[in-house]
Amino acid sequence: MPRASKRPAVRMPTVEEDRAITAAAKSDPDAQALTPGQLNTMVPLQALRGRPRSANKKLLVSVRYSPEVVAYFKSTGEGWQALMDSVLRRYVARHSRDR
Repeated sequence: MPRASKRPAVRMPTVEEDRAITAAAKSDPDAQALTPGQLNTMVPLQALRGRPRSANKKLLVSVRYSPEVVAYFKSTGEGWQALMDSVLRRYVARHSRDR
């Protein structure tokens, strides 16, 4: 069973309310119409949501590390997983040259 949304329902303005809103906006001296250039640069909100796509995708894997290793990297603070990745990348780069 779907959960009920906690957001209030959106009530669209009536035709009269919409006309009043439009008239108020047009009479505001600080309100300026968007230029064609500004309209062309607009993008849908969905295109801006979420994390940007990375050029170098990472794989989700399940790995077991010793508690000391995980504790050390976690103790380095925010970004400990990225640090762990960079350490492993350097290891791979160093050892792949030897082959």
